[in-house]
Amino acid sequence: MTGIATRADAERLDAGDPLGRFKDAFDLPDGVIYLDGNSLGPLPKATPARLEEVARREWGGDLIKSWDKHGWMDYANRLGDKIAGLIGAGDGEVVVADSTSVNLYKVLSAALRMRPGRTKIVSEIGNFPTDLYIAQGLTGADSGRELLMAEKAGIVPAIDGDTAVVSLTQVDYRTGEMHDMAAMTEAAHAAGAIMVWDLSHSAGAVPVGLNAANADMAVGCGYKYLNGGPGAPAFLFVAERHQNSFEQPLSGWIGHARPFDFLPDYEPADGVSRYLCGTPGIIAMAALEVGVDLMAEADMSAIRRKSIRLSELFIERVEATCGEYGLELISPRSPEIRGSQAGFTHSNGYPVMQALIERGVIGDFRAPDILRFGFTPLYLGFADVWDAVEILRDVLASGVWTGEKYSRRGMVT
Repeated sequence: MTGIATRADAERLDAGDPLGRFKDAFDLPDGVIYLDGNSLGPLPKATPARLEEVARREWGGDLIKSWDKHGWMDYANRLGDKIAGLIGAGDGEVVVADSTSVNLYKVLSAALRMRPGRTKIVSEIGNFPTDLYIAQGLTGADSGRELLMAEKAGIVPAIDGDTAVVSLTQVDYRTGEMHDMAAMTEAAHAAGAIMVWDLSHSAGAVPVGLNAANADMAVGCGYKYLNGGPGAPAFLFVAERHQNSFEQPLSGWIGHARPFDFLPDYEPADGVSRYLCGTPGIIAMAALEVGVDLMAEADMSAIRRKSIRLSELFIERVEATCGEYGLELISPRSPEIRGSQAGFTHSNGYPVMQALIERGVIGDFRAPDILRFGFTPLYLGFADVWDAVEILRDVLASGVWTGEKYSRRGMVT
């Protein structure tokens, strides 16, 4: 039980919230309760000015000199070091580049090469689809490799002496259920396999201890909890012990040891820089850095405590006020194994969510029937959560969601 019995209780918690000051750092529309930061974080207020600075003063004023004058050339590494502090990695172990899918292709390919003679990638049936698609592209009949997808309980039994890589997402994108990173990594290592983690739904939302868990490699996106904007660059992690013992398949010029010698043959850079490929997107990284700096300013343990309490309040209130309308919790009930989100199933989940969004409560829908809500403590308060549930109850009780317009599917759900 949360001990929050009235909206006044929620308001009192907000008044004493040590993270409350961060809400003013985000540009959120009036009348909107944003429960979708696990899909796209909102705009930090400082981002437009930073983009203006990069575009007009650096690009516009200093032109190509900015690669040296403003440190563009090592931006990917410097920003990577900042993200490292959020995910339990060390300096020189994280680099910002490309998209999550491209980075996953790099690390899975490198891991397969590090385990010659082994032919199997083990993953989870419910893993995020892009993770499975990339793994499928590296396996199949012509490759001599196999992707084995198991239910959660069957993952460890599936890891054997033929397993080269275990590839999992720390927080399930639908239910929010968290893997035990340390235990799963230990199981992979016990069989001699490389452990690859996708942190897209955990970085910036829950404490991540890559080095504490002895993880090998990881990837993650910058546009969710890190608030880097739509299509923000992703990041990848390679443990220091592996950095000079692998080859990645996208051997582009920025990953070369001496890119401006313009040599005809590829020579990989030392360390995590060899995971770079093409010219980095400077403007996109500048936007991401604003979000990362905000996250780094907050205390992750405080973020996690508030995240748990926000999600507990939401679940408690939904079950107390909306249970008769066909909602069923699909997320773990224990907050210890639940990320910063909660999902409920409903037989008409899509139109219910569209009606809710029209009322100013923005969550998202995940097929086949999940209403998904993310809890981002830097800009979400307890009164926001209270009000969101009241609006959800009204949408369900009124039956407004049965209107034909709410069933028309958009490209993005």
